Amino acid sequence: MEGRSNMNKTISNKFIYFFGSFGGILFGYDIGVMTGALPFLQVDWNLSGNASIVGWITSAVMFGAIFGGALAGQLSDHLGRRKVILYSAIIFALGSILSGVAPHNGALFLVIVRMFLGLAVGAASALVPAYMSEMAPAKMRGRLSGLNQTMIVSGMLLSYVMDFVLKDLPGTWAWRTMLALAAVPAIILFLGVLRLPESPRFLLQNGDETSARHVLGMIRSTQQEIDEELSQIKATAKEEKAAAAHVSYKMLFSKKYRYLVIAGVGVAAFQQFQGANAIFYYIPLIVEKATGNAASSALMWPIIQGVILVLGSLLFIAIADKIKRRTLIMMGGTVMALSFLLPSLIHYMVPNVNPMMIVVFLSIYVAFYSFTWAPLTWVIVGEIFPLSIRGRAAGLASSMNWVGSWLVGLVFPIMTSTMSQEAVFAIFGLICVLGVLFVKFRVPETQGKTLEEIEAQGTSK
Repeated sequence: MEGRSNMNKTISNKFIYFFGSFGGILFGYDIGVMTGALPFLQVDWNLSGNASIVGWITSAVMFGAIFGGALAGQLSDHLGRRKVILYSAIIFALGSILSGVAPHNGALFLVIVRMFLGLAVGAASALVPAYMSEMAPAKMRGRLSGLNQTMIVSGMLLSYVMDFVLKDLPGTWAWRTMLALAAVPAIILFLGVLRLPESPRFLLQNGDETSARHVLGMIRSTQQEIDEELSQIKATAKEEKAAAAHVSYKMLFSKKYRYLVIAGVGVAAFQQFQGANAIFYYIPLIVEKATGNAASSALMWPIIQGVILVLGSLLFIAIADKIKRRTLIMMGGTVMALSFLLPSLIHYMVPNVNPMMIVVFLSIYVAFYSFTWAPLTWVIVGEIFPLSIRGRAAGLASSMNWVGSWLVGLVFPIMTSTMSQEAVFAIFGLICVLGVLFVKFRVPETQGKTLEEIEAQGTSK
């Protein structure tokens, strides 16, 4: 039987992991591409004085993603992970092309299309990691969280590089080409996922044990591994079904679970409200305001930020299990707070200081964010919720994270149009301080603890 199992390997693990990772690259690309396109769009549509429209165009993807993740989770339980990822890739491609052909001064059209695109972004952010974890052997799952973060920031870096390459096109063609080219990786993802099998977990939950066994035969080495994993999936599914039968959103905030739910959802919300996406979405405009030079000439800065993000994600993979979660995230939050607060203090004491000082401090912020709050948020969310409420609590945390991302993208240009950049970032710095205090007093340590120990620690509060 073991030999027969090996003969069934019609698709390699590397192929599965590559296209799982490619979903992360696509997600990151679509999040990052507007950074370079926006300066050209502002000039082409004369939006420089209209901060609210700029905010809506930039943040529309995140607004759609708030609903995309929740909708995809429900659809994937009925249609399957693979099929919903395919649909998401189609939406990615259509939304990207429609963004590129938006009518001149069609701000409302572009906002609606990008909300539509956001449905796919939210779906990809939720389903691709879930599909990979269900296909990977248990010993690989711990590394997938860090790997997925690396792929997302690699997608952002790729979009920044493409923006830089395309910046010398005529103005109206530059931003349109940048946005439309996001369809290319979407098509590649679609063609790759066509060859992938359905998740054995989904197949088993829908009563198709024969197909589940066949898929496991493709991706596991021995018959013993197949039998053991089938038994484990059945046991887990039975536990989750029993837990889901009694859970409600009201139950999340009952005395038994309130402490852990507030901790997990709070960390997910603080990750965004601390202002990281203000840098990722608007760094060319930040440099323009600091120096007076056109934002379209500052497209090297997003590439620098992207390189920092990728290097930070690789550093996290190397140190993730060597430093306690709370220690690492509080250290990162402290440096992030100082990176936002010090420019305001220095500018107050030395009014004629070089305006590029703020960009240097923002790079320090990105460096520490990249290996602390960026990946650790989702590690903590994955570990902290008890089984009985995990699905709904994790969904709530994800929704709050997207709400924060949307609001930061929406209000940042409005804030910088009414006050100095140093003052705006000082506000985000104070939020970073609140985030550190929140972790110190409200978030339990999860590293090295079983899920049962974490639950006992939280429910005893």
